[in-house]
Amino acid sequence: MTQPLSNALTHLDAQGQAQMVDVSAKEQTVRRAIATGRVRMQPETFTAIETGNAPKGDVLGTARLAGIMAAKQTANLIPLCHPLPLQKVEVNLIPDAELPGYRIEATAKTRAETGVEMEALTAVSIAALTLYDMAKGLEKSIQIEAIHLVEKSGGKSGDYRTAL
Repeated sequence: MTQPLSNALTHLDAQGQAQMVDVSAKEQTVRRAIATGRVRMQPETFTAIETGNAPKGDVLGTARLAGIMAAKQTANLIPLCHPLPLQKVEVNLIPDAELPGYRIEATAKTRAETGVEMEALTAVSIAALTLYDMAKGLEKSIQIEAIHLVEKSGGKSGDYRTAL
């Protein structure tokens, strides 16, 4: 189900200046978001990562940890983003020989006044960038693609699931 676009620009005050949205009156609810993306590479690069033969070491473990750490730092990276007490961040790098490459999926969960979509998207983005960094010695043409929100639940706007 898609959400209608709102005419209200919540991150601007009456003078058009950027502001952090006041969520203090909102009810705390359980919020969960799932984001995904892809990292496409040459078959030889994919094989080297899968067999543990990348020159920088554990590509997938490092990318997974980087994604988790990034989700926890989202408010420091994105202006006006609320710092959230994350209760769960999970990052999975799923091998896909058809790409070839990896599908990255991140889940973020909290109980708070605002959602965790940005945390899930940040986790996917940084996991993908870390995978690139760890494998760029094998291939410079690795492509990061299609990072997007898959679903979210909780909060006033309700549930969302992408139509993709």
